[in-house]
Amino acid sequence: MKSLIYTSIFILASSFVFQNEGVDDRGKEYKTKHHIIIVVDGPRWSETWGDETHQYIPNQANFLKKEGTFFTNFRNNGPTYTNSGHTAICTGVYQRISNVGKQLPKNPSIFQYFLKQKKADKRDAWILTSKGKLEILSNTKNKKWWNKYMPSTYCGIDGTGVGYPDDKMTITNFKKILLENKPKLALINLLNIDAWAHQGKWDRYIGSIKDLDEIVLDLWRTIQSDPELKDQTAIYITNDHGRHLEGVKKGFESHGDNCEGCRHISLLALGPDFEKNKEVSTNYGLIDISATIAYMMHIDMPTGKGKPIKELIEGVK
Repeated sequence: MKSLIYTSIFILASSFVFQNEGVDDRGKEYKTKHHIIIVVDGPRWSETWGDETHQYIPNQANFLKKEGTFFTNFRNNGPTYTNSGHTAICTGVYQRISNVGKQLPKNPSIFQYFLKQKKADKRDAWILTSKGKLEILSNTKNKKWWNKYMPSTYCGIDGTGVGYPDDKMTITNFKKILLENKPKLALINLLNIDAWAHQGKWDRYIGSIKDLDEIVLDLWRTIQSDPELKDQTAIYITNDHGRHLEGVKKGFESHGDNCEGCRHISLLALGPDFEKNKEVSTNYGLIDISATIAYMMHIDMPTGKGKPIKELIEGVK
């Protein structure tokens, strides 16, 4: 009897240790081995998926959507600014944070949890952003995590963490790093849409939406043409925020409040474990992206507040 009791205690204790060390006891192995988050910075729903003709995003609407699962009610439920939106994606927590790149996130990111728990090389985790200020995403001010388990970065002009290069330069660098390093986890930010909107250049804003539509299709084809990445890579095409509705402040030129234009964004997820040509109306938000990826990678992310997206992952309740 004592032997049985001791055995039971050992099993329970082992289960507790495994869960707290980031080892997932659910057991399922997913086909996806590489996760790439593509943040299309600041388009408005009304010019993208909210336009029934999809005239500016034909590649996503007519081709990529058929290859994945699309979320019609995806939102930024925190501060609708660039740094706050990206922080929510990476840390799984909505936080009001300086938008000029002078403040680190309060919580460690999924990149740091991944590198620590998997004992991975930092080249397995990458943050590449057109906006140099987003290099803050690689670190946290949490004392236990500060300057530890930081991913590789290439942010801003020449990867220096400052400046704002054109998206074409960023995507060229990203494809090179993707094919050479085959990272398990990566995030790329593309700024042109947001930049031209802030300048009030409607034609350039619309033109950048069209350009990004070409970019994401080209990136998907690049992945599918690589033997190691093909059928093992998931991409998550989303936004950090939207833009003001017409009649709200300066309309499309800016963002940052609670209006539906700023909050309503999109998520299109493609990968070997996700259903094709599926549309989901359930309400999800930016913090749920890292929760979903952590679940699939068997990573424990205790500071995150998001929930795994059950419409993407088999077995999630």
